[in-house]
Amino acid sequence: MLSVHSVAGQVLVLQLALVVLLVVAAGVALALQAQQASLEEAKQRSSVAATAFAHAPGTAAAMQSADPTARLQPRAEDARREAGLDYLVAFSPAGIRWTHPNPHLIGKQVPGGYGPALEGRTVTSTSRSAFGRAVDTTVPVKAADGRVVGLVAAGIKVQRTNEWALQRLPLLIGSAAGALVIGLGGVALVSRRLRRQTHGLDPAEMTRMYDHHDAVLHAVREGVLIIGSDGRLLLANDEARRLLGLPADAEHRRVTELGLEPGTAGLLASGRAATDEVHPAGDRLLAVNIRPTAPYGGPAGTAVTLRDTTELQALTGKAEVAQRRLKLLYDAGMRIGSTLDVVRTAEELAAVAVPRFADVVSVELLEPVLRGDEPTGEHAPMRRLAVRGVPEDSAAYRVGEHIRFVPGSPITAGLADARPVLVPDLRAEREWREQDPVDTQRILDNGIRSLIAVPLRARGVVLGLANFWRAGNTEVFGPEDLSFAEELAARAAISIDNARRYTREHATTITLQRSLLPRALPRQSALEVAHRYLPAQAGVGGDWFDLIPLPGARVALVVGDVVGHGLHAAATMGRLRTAVLNFSALDLPPDELLGHLDELVSHIDTDEARTDGLGPDRERHDADGGAAGRDGEPTVPPTDRPHPPGTAPDGSSATGADGTRDPDAPPLEDGSLVGDGIAGITGATCLYTIYDPVAGRVTLARAGHPGPALVLPDGTVSFPDVPVAPPLGLGGGMPVETVDLTLPEGSRLVLYTDGLIEDRERDIDTGLELLRTTLAGAPDGSPEQTCTAVLDAMLPAHPSDDIALLVARTKLLPADRIAEWEVRSDPAAVGPVRAACMRTLESWGLDEIGFTTELILSELITNAIRYGAQPIRVRLLYDRALICEVSDGTSASPHLRRATTTDEGGRGLFLVAQFAQRWGTRYTPSGKVIWTEQALDGMRPPNGPEDGGIDTLLDQWDESAL
Repeated sequence: MLSVHSVAGQVLVLQLALVVLLVVAAGVALALQAQQASLEEAKQRSSVAATAFAHAPGTAAAMQSADPTARLQPRAEDARREAGLDYLVAFSPAGIRWTHPNPHLIGKQVPGGYGPALEGRTVTSTSRSAFGRAVDTTVPVKAADGRVVGLVAAGIKVQRTNEWALQRLPLLIGSAAGALVIGLGGVALVSRRLRRQTHGLDPAEMTRMYDHHDAVLHAVREGVLIIGSDGRLLLANDEARRLLGLPADAEHRRVTELGLEPGTAGLLASGRAATDEVHPAGDRLLAVNIRPTAPYGGPAGTAVTLRDTTELQALTGKAEVAQRRLKLLYDAGMRIGSTLDVVRTAEELAAVAVPRFADVVSVELLEPVLRGDEPTGEHAPMRRLAVRGVPEDSAAYRVGEHIRFVPGSPITAGLADARPVLVPDLRAEREWREQDPVDTQRILDNGIRSLIAVPLRARGVVLGLANFWRAGNTEVFGPEDLSFAEELAARAAISIDNARRYTREHATTITLQRSLLPRALPRQSALEVAHRYLPAQAGVGGDWFDLIPLPGARVALVVGDVVGHGLHAAATMGRLRTAVLNFSALDLPPDELLGHLDELVSHIDTDEARTDGLGPDRERHDADGGAAGRDGEPTVPPTDRPHPPGTAPDGSSATGADGTRDPDAPPLEDGSLVGDGIAGITGATCLYTIYDPVAGRVTLARAGHPGPALVLPDGTVSFPDVPVAPPLGLGGGMPVETVDLTLPEGSRLVLYTDGLIEDRERDIDTGLELLRTTLAGAPDGSPEQTCTAVLDAMLPAHPSDDIALLVARTKLLPADRIAEWEVRSDPAAVGPVRAACMRTLESWGLDEIGFTTELILSELITNAIRYGAQPIRVRLLYDRALICEVSDGTSASPHLRRATTTDEGGRGLFLVAQFAQRWGTRYTPSGKVIWTEQALDGMRPPNGPEDGGIDTLLDQWDESAL
């Protein structure tokens, strides 16, 4: 129960009385309002009924008839009952009733008071009638000419309107009761909440409690603030006023308007929770704690406590500086050396130190370091690589410019002794200013006043210099800063040295790779060729391509890929390319060439495995015959393995206990350059293609390599189904299959490596479809345009693998430059064929080489007749050279030898070799072809006979063979 002596009880009694009074007043008002509403309703109903009857069709005519009562009485009674009226009376302008609910009153005089209605107005009033006091409406009825021919009066007794009001009374009473109940409930809830908040205290107790809390609030030695949700200061104790210097009228003003420090005011107005955040307030440092008041039963806002920590901050300043520097060293270890790029590493050193240690940092490196070379110790010029903290145009030496230090300056002495130099006040350092008065003055004009110059030293060699500058109001450098700068520079020097060695190794690998790839494709007339080679971003790879002219105006196209990156992949690529060139010189078909290449790779893998101490079962054997390694995996000596950053080649850590690296520790290796420890070639692929411009036929074979794309002259793009053999070295002696295609002139063959169609973010099917779409979009493009379009559409943003692309558009040798004859197995057939060949040469305008061609053909045809078998054919091809081909049905191949003076034969091929630019033999499924090539420019072959020696050669000719 509530006590009337408590604050909650007193408030409850007062609220109950107010609620009852308000409910009674509201009920009376509602009753009066209901009665008035009933009266207004009666007026409206009588007015509507009288007007409707007066204006009804036939009313005016009935009033002008001989017997108005007979015509109007029934209609009036019906209308009265339907409208719920007490009476509806029609009467003449003289006041004689024509209708009435009481028939006895028909014909009687109507009481006066209807004069205004005779004037044509509708009159509504409350007056007495034959039925008592009623609400009456009188409406005039006018004829067509505007005369009033009668009047209609409709009325409702006032008693009935009171009955209507009484019918609404229960609803009014119920509403009042409901309002009373709701009001009492609200009062009870308010009183209950008030009782809970005041804990049932009476006013005197609450006053004492307030006084006690107010005394405690102002007596504590911490500042206390209460801030509302709108950012206004609601309460501040005396200590808070003192610490913040608040004005006397600070309460109810926004904290942002009290003249506080911007950071402090922003924190107090933010409303966020804070724990011991230190903010300045004048010459004090305050620890600010902020907590929201809403979760603890108070209104929305914050409670703030303030402590003066100025002295404590001064005591802990050194510890915080040490902690920040440890954090800076940790960040330096994480950020410096993220790439193996010398310039980027220098920029990372500058970015880490500004502004946490210095206001400006510049980094200069010796010129040999930029080239990847090791400095010789001489005073080579330096180049500034990074400046951080000021605009580039305000630095003494801009990025990229050379720097030379004057002998005798402190920096020169520091470089010579490989020791750091501290210059607390640059204005007082005369030697430093004398080395370059103009630019050093510019540095001073920019406010820089203190310097630490630290040589970047790794493995006992000075690589460059790191300069740390402070300017403005920043504290000048001291001895502790010097030791810290030396430690920071030592970390960066290791990364720069690694980047330098990577630059050297990368340049070596790039040079090797470029020397192994074709610098220019040989001239030929069978294909119009364009090519692209793009190395991967991380290291070099083993992709290669080649175009090899073959006898008979044919051309071989080669694309290959050695899996992996680095020096080993590039060297392996060179070995395979050389092998392909050598095998192509034998004029082997594509399937046989890839078979020999697969066998060669297998032999190389086996030989290198034995060299590495691996037996045929791929296990490593040590000197005692024991096996090392499991599951067939070779064990690589620790010194041969790529090791992660921060470790030495033996696997031990190359860093100290504090995370710094020993400047004299061995440099780190980069696996992208050296490749893996085992130098096998397993994983190489190759696509080999031979195109014959005479027949327009292309023969393809591949070993583990993606097949080519074919674009026909009409723009149709397809991927020919070329049987795929295992990658090189994994064939195991399995035969390689080929496919022959006859191509119309103008077709384009697109050869590529998997780096073009496959990437980390794109699978091979997606890449092939994109390649198809790109080639279809350029149906008439030249090979150069096709290469550009393909790379623009398909080149990844960050290529992870090399890309080799070769686009060749086919040509056909004109039919009028091809001549062919069948030869009978009769020595007498040599003369007619030779004569026909001479006539053909004359038609081609090649009379100058007719004599030598006659000698060559005579020897080749004679040998075919004597040693060969049918069919024997002779073919001449007029291309960039004159090609003579003699084919027969045997596979026996002639061999060149030097005949002695007593030999009767053996001089024919010697003559052929002397007069032809090149000659050789290739085998066909039905026999062999012996071919020669003669230059069209009149030049004799190297080491050929001079003019004076022709007679000597003719003396050795075997006339009997003719």
